[in-house]
Amino acid sequence: MKEYDFLIVGAGLFGATFAYKARNKGKKCLVIDKRPHLGGNIYCENIDGINVHKYGAHIFHTSNKEVWNFVNSIVEFNRYTNSPVANYKGKLYNLPFNMNTFYQIWGVTTPEEAIAKLESQRSESIERLRQKGITQPRNLEEQALYLIGQDIYEKLIKGYTEKQWGRKCTDLPAFIIKRLPIRLVFDNNYFNDTYQGIPIGGYNKLINGLLKDIETKTNTNFFSNREKFENIADTIIYTGAIDEYYDYCFGKLKYRTVHFETQILETPNFQGNAVINYTDYQVPYTRIIEHKHFEMFGTEVYQCPKTIISKEYSIEWQEGMEPYYPINDEDNTKLYEKYKELAQKNKNIIFGGRLAEYKYYDMAPVIEKALNIADITLR
Repeated sequence: MKEYDFLIVGAGLFGATFAYKARNKGKKCLVIDKRPHLGGNIYCENIDGINVHKYGAHIFHTSNKEVWNFVNSIVEFNRYTNSPVANYKGKLYNLPFNMNTFYQIWGVTTPEEAIAKLESQRSESIERLRQKGITQPRNLEEQALYLIGQDIYEKLIKGYTEKQWGRKCTDLPAFIIKRLPIRLVFDNNYFNDTYQGIPIGGYNKLINGLLKDIETKTNTNFFSNREKFENIADTIIYTGAIDEYYDYCFGKLKYRTVHFETQILETPNFQGNAVINYTDYQVPYTRIIEHKHFEMFGTEVYQCPKTIISKEYSIEWQEGMEPYYPINDEDNTKLYEKYKELAQKNKNIIFGGRLAEYKYYDMAPVIEKALNIADITLR
């Protein structure tokens, strides 16, 4: 008999959720993580009473009542609503594209006027492309022009997208924006989900609740003592990079990554919103996050005399950097499928999460996936 029922490699949401379910079934688990903390990318640092999202803004949202009830059984969530603002050359626009946005760009005040303007913008763009002999979008720029026209594309999509991907929109595939959500109502809520919020007290409360009474080890790299860890448990739950697990035998998968410049400011309120996107290409960062607005509202903002902001830069991933966003183009997808085929042959290893599945995940779907796999595995 081995020492543990489950070794969970990675203390992010997938691993922590699985460990929680396994412990409740009486299973003995060990959770290891190479970072000096638990929580993966949702880890927060408390600085001057403000929970700083160390790895970027995380807003929990879902329409799955089971998942919402599950996380709230661990920690109560607040009422935060994600309503980002775009800054283009000093002018502010509401996101997602809604009646507020259309008023700010065109001065229209009714849905009928907005529809007419959108149709006019689309028609003009399609006609310009047709005159160049283009009848079907060949890249992201042409797709965006087909969907929403020149004004919104130039102000709110082009620069931000090129910074995000590090490539010109004309060099990006059209499928990246198959559709653009348009709302003909004055509603700045970015998500359409039924439930939305931030854990009261920060995301560490959620992770610590999930991993309560479970043995954990940080600063512990699976690959530094692989032979030992592969034989310590009956089953491994692996949430790291799948290509690293197989020693990059088919080659390395590619990612985009993010760099943050975080500052403590001697003011209670810097930008008045948690997230402001900078859509002008000349501004080098993609957005500024003001962390206190995730958990402090109204006059509470001014009871905390300082604020903390993070400027977010999207950059090419290199060895030693934290991989954030999988580049799910044709070549990388084919490469991942080779690793996935290998993984399916390993019966005592379960691969799950963003890196192991080479897939961008929001938080709620990660938890849902972990809960489903736990239900199947722990029968």
